[in-house]
Amino acid sequence: MKVYTYSEARQKFSMVLDIARFEDVIIKRRGGETFKIIFTKSPKSPFDVTGVKTKATTKDILNAVKESRAGAAEPGV
Repeated sequence: MKVYTYSEARQKFSMVLDIARFEDVIIKRRGGETFKIIFTKSPKSPFDVTGVKTKATTKDILNAVKESRAGAAEPGV
């Protein structure tokens, strides 16, 4: 565990955050208050996907959507 004064942490903030990835970091203020910096990994968004290369045009995609919606409206199909 690393302990920094508020002034040290402010001057070396980038380094303090890098250290917090691997161990606890405590920052002490002059009045005696202490704060702990904890690294947390953000979950990935379900929309964060890699692109897909295709030869389909916008027109092809719109036609496919239109056909799928038309087919869903027909009962018994």
